[in-house]
Amino acid sequence: MTSETKPSQRWTLRARDSALSAGVWALMRVLRLQPPQFSAWVGSFWARAIGRHTRVHKAALRNLRLAFPEKTDAEREAIAMGMWDNLGRMAGEFVHLDRIWQYNMWEPAKSRIETTGVSNFVAMRVDGKPALVFTAHLGNWELPAIAAAAQGLDSAVLFRAPDNSFLADLLFNARSRVMGELVAASHVAVFELAAMLDQGKHLGILVDQSRSGGPMVDFFGHQCTSNPTIARLARLYECPVHGVRVIRLPGGRFRIQCTPALDLPRDAGGKIDVNGSMQMITSVVEGWIREYPEQWTWFYRRWRHFGKEF
Repeated sequence: MTSETKPSQRWTLRARDSALSAGVWALMRVLRLQPPQFSAWVGSFWARAIGRHTRVHKAALRNLRLAFPEKTDAEREAIAMGMWDNLGRMAGEFVHLDRIWQYNMWEPAKSRIETTGVSNFVAMRVDGKPALVFTAHLGNWELPAIAAAAQGLDSAVLFRAPDNSFLADLLFNARSRVMGELVAASHVAVFELAAMLDQGKHLGILVDQSRSGGPMVDFFGHQCTSNPTIARLARLYECPVHGVRVIRLPGGRFRIQCTPALDLPRDAGGKIDVNGSMQMITSVVEGWIREYPEQWTWFYRRWRHFGKEF
């Protein structure tokens, strides 16, 4: 909202935000009383019912045509509807962030969580080094940060707050109860992240969105920009870089996978190459998405240089 906004427009915007905030608050109170799996089903039902009629759905289909030109329209539509199912379930699960982590390595049948790459996680916890951990908007991407805190990993998470102050506070309060330290994305966030690494913490960063002026990478056969923050920090601190993804499974279950530390490319001087590292990380994320395309958030504008005809 700018200083040039007319008083009537300001009133309308405030009324809209207030109505949205009240609606979200009431819905969360109701869903909180339900079991997590039922809340996830409710979120999925409404996301699928409404999502397919929005501009966002059309944007997702455009991106799917770029990523999977070999697939039929029906196949791409099915992936887009799977995306809405995943997003709706994640919204329903959000009110249960403090309950959703159920992991028992001694009795897997009683756990909501399956894990692979546990040795890689353990190595991060005991090696005495800071580390960088990248993930993507796949499955329920809140879980890696919850897992780190629940398993005693000294961690911090970079996040982007919504413009609505009520929603921003809501997200922050819910996450702060179950995650490590939270760092809001801003023009000074990189200095906060650097301070976290100086303290030996493990930083979680989502890496699957574009950034104007960032290194160009190949993503599903097309060039797009990437956010180089994680590669620049790796170059500066020479710390391990791991990938962690969450796969949604049937029955309200999840699988969390942690990769070994990546062998990032280096330049002629032996320093980590930022551009090459962002391509390697992007390729890992693309492989994740190709395996479970219906669990990625397809409406992000990764390929901004393509026109609307796509």
